[in-house]
Amino acid sequence: MSEAIFTVLTFLLVAIVILLVIAGFIRLFVEPAYVLIFNKPLYIHWYPVPKKIIPFQRQILEREFSFYRKLSDKRKVYFEHRVKSFLMNYQFHGKDISVTEEMKVMIAGTYVMLTFGMRFYLTPLFRKIIIYPGQYTSVITQQNHKGEFNLRLKAVVFSWEDFLSGHNTTNDNVNLGLHEFAHVLHFHSKKTNGDPNASIFYDEFNEIVKYYDDAALSLELVQRGYFREYAYENKFEFLAVLLEHFFESPQVFRKEHPELYERVKKMINFKEEYLN
Repeated sequence: MSEAIFTVLTFLLVAIVILLVIAGFIRLFVEPAYVLIFNKPLYIHWYPVPKKIIPFQRQILEREFSFYRKLSDKRKVYFEHRVKSFLMNYQFHGKDISVTEEMKVMIAGTYVMLTFGMRFYLTPLFRKIIIYPGQYTSVITQQNHKGEFNLRLKAVVFSWEDFLSGHNTTNDNVNLGLHEFAHVLHFHSKKTNGDPNASIFYDEFNEIVKYYDDAALSLELVQRGYFREYAYENKFEFLAVLLEHFFESPQVFRKEHPELYERVKKMINFKEEYLN
């Protein structure tokens, strides 16, 4: 090996070590301090080589997601990268139904929309998505379900009829995809260390459920009638219903319950400029 090549390799090795040390310092010290002060992660999107989706998949996003259509061209690239990553990371299984590319992209798009403000958006808490044509009998409860998050089986389960109804009807604050993925994020926030978004989500969740646990606050919510009755089934359903409202009627949510709206916004690190 020539002296020149040896010098170049040594320089590159030193540079890599320095970068790793800087990255470790930021992760261990800088970002935790930043999260503590500003209640949000240091950065969200950074993809040196963004993953690409095919034109047909992009057409589905354009047709089915107003959220995606309103994004800037730069953020559309981020959204597409995350959809592609989701499709590569999770398996889809149909039960008495053929899983189409449209189904996959719509489910992936729903999850990416919900987690667009989070850096670590993929979670190991589920590995597969199971789709039934309609309501099905749960292997856990032995009751009819429209959807569920099964932590033991690492699966998110949907009735496609109900997923599609929730997706297409945007004025009733009922969205099965958002609802079940909200349960996933809640469990993720309890089990993940070193994820700034998970810690923020968990802290804000604990503030949000005070509205459920406090009798006076809960009674006020019930009397105002904005959230549907199912929100008061338990605190976990309360969270899921709030996220459905946040995406389907955000202006009304902010007007009716501004403090609660801001808590949800911080919980998922949502930015209004996504849609500007």
